Amino acid sequence: MGFTLDKVVPWGRSFDEYIKLFDLAETDLQRRILGCGDGPAEFNSELTKRGGNIVSIDPIYAFDAAQVKSRVAETYDTVMAQMRRNQNDYVWSAISSVEELGRVRTSAMDAFLSDFEAGKREGRYIAGGLPSLPFESDAFDIALSSHFLFLYSAHLSVEFHLQALQEMLRVAREVRVFPLLTLDGNPSPHLKPIIEHLAHHRFSAEFRRVPYEFQRGGNAMLLIKRV
Repeated sequence: MGFTLDKVVPWGRSFDEYIKLFDLAETDLQRRILGCGDGPAEFNSELTKRGGNIVSIDPIYAFDAAQVKSRVAETYDTVMAQMRRNQNDYVWSAISSVEELGRVRTSAMDAFLSDFEAGKREGRYIAGGLPSLPFESDAFDIALSSHFLFLYSAHLSVEFHLQALQEMLRVAREVRVFPLLTLDGNPSPHLKPIIEHLAHHRFSAEFRRVPYEFQRGGNAMLLIKRV
């Protein structure tokens, strides 16, 4: 059957995972970055400590830290139980076991929570989300989507994906999306029509292999640029 969820859940990745899954170079980290649907990820807090320019947007940021922590706790056992049932669908190299995965995810989400209230005051965490972004055109250099677009293809239509990507390309000259697989590990059925649409509207889109693979076969991102 594979991994399934009935809705999008808050689940945070570490800073090191972001670097690898988006193939971010040191020069990329010096650019203006927008994270779309970052949830309780560590990337914003750690990049800010390193002097980066990063804004994250997610509907969950409408809540306070205690409420976000509660929502994460509500989904933790569900996600971990699914991981145990579907272990063969994952590559256990960088992360060696389901138990270590739990520790890595908890550490990342704790780092987020410790930074969240200060980040909200500083305008680094903004409540909102795709397919409509409250930013001016060209406000960012790179827009990232981690584990939202394509992953939840069963929940979000191809029309939603097109609107979301067009909006990301409005506010940033470059967009990176990871992964390109659905929750059950299959290539997203939205990829082909979206690539065709982007080509027709004169965007360059390429599949780029990245130095990260946890979901088996999920080692590529979609890189889109304005021509």
